[in-house]
Amino acid sequence: MHELKGQRILLGVSGGIAAYKAADLVRRLQDAGAEVRVVMTDAARHFVGTTTFQALSGHPVRSSLWDEAAEAAMGHIELARWATRVLVAPATANTLRRLAQGHANDLLSTLCLASEAPLLVAPAMNRVMWAHPATQANLATLVARGVQVIGPGSGGQACGEVGEGRLSEPADIVAAVATSLRPPRLAGRRVLVSAGPTFEDIDPVRFLGNRSSGKMGFAVADAARRMGADVTLVAGPVSLPTPPGVARIDVRRAAQMRDAVLAALPGQDVYIGAAAVADYAPAETLPQKLKKSGDSLTLTLVRTADILADVAAHAARPRLVVGFAAETSDLEAYARDKLHRKGLDLIAANDVSRPDQGFEADENALAVFWRDGRHDIGHGPKSRVATELLLLIAQRLEAME
Repeated sequence: MHELKGQRILLGVSGGIAAYKAADLVRRLQDAGAEVRVVMTDAARHFVGTTTFQALSGHPVRSSLWDEAAEAAMGHIELARWATRVLVAPATANTLRRLAQGHANDLLSTLCLASEAPLLVAPAMNRVMWAHPATQANLATLVARGVQVIGPGSGGQACGEVGEGRLSEPADIVAAVATSLRPPRLAGRRVLVSAGPTFEDIDPVRFLGNRSSGKMGFAVADAARRMGADVTLVAGPVSLPTPPGVARIDVRRAAQMRDAVLAALPGQDVYIGAAAVADYAPAETLPQKLKKSGDSLTLTLVRTADILADVAAHAARPRLVVGFAAETSDLEAYARDKLHRKGLDLIAANDVSRPDQGFEADENALAVFWRDGRHDIGHGPKSRVATELLLLIAQRLEAME
């Protein structure tokens, strides 16, 4: 109930439309037991007034290094020393750039440089800005310095577009702050994740594929990294940005995914096969475009390698091998059959017949099975579902020691 009791949170609010959610965040941080003080950038004050945050936090809001009354006693240093955690939410693309480059020309950036408290950032911006290589490079710099990144989420944005870049929900941010107080559950672990579809080429312009977006697997890789793991992600053909701090290997075909997974397998503690790997591929890929020649066409297909079963039987088998099962009926029966037949330790099954979860959706729900047990993860954002799955995996690893 009061998991942040005794914590002093310095909340930095930067200038984006998501700044309005920071007001709710202040209240939720306080409900969790934290004392909160707010610093706003000049741009943030165009979206939300300082009076709102002062009323909620019970403390004056600071926004300028040139506040004579506060700075007479070096107020920015006092604030920097006061905080046990510095949280920037929302963190705009510009704010991430300034933090990565070590700017100190406004109060918030100066505080981040002057404080020895752990720094957490919750990005929020347009999906194209989030995916831009410059933003991702700045984020990678911050992650390398030990900054914890919370989110972002995916969905509708104020600009009318849909995609990655939404500010994580305040409850999820509070949970992430609370998690940061504990030793990372997967610190020192190595986790290998496969994600996305595979495309099996028929000719230079056609392929056999499936509807997997890769969002669930990428959320799993991101959650594992945030929990302290060294993460390698083998990704099928998707356009999702690489989660911060994750090593990514891009592949296209099932055979390429198998080769990449097996090559990365030695030394891994966990393999999570979240990819939707094609079961069949054309017997041959034609070098030229196949022309229409009749009312019907027969393709000869051959079975692809079973990556999950190969990993489970491999000499370098990780301690835990976790599969995924996307089903449209008889969820438990099919999932348990796959669990036993492939020699898995856990399998996470989801009902992809539902339009609000699974393939292409931003939310999911999982039923996780093992030989003599089951754990249900309720419907919600894939980031939260992934975190709950990783917590279960961490628990299983700890029980093996």
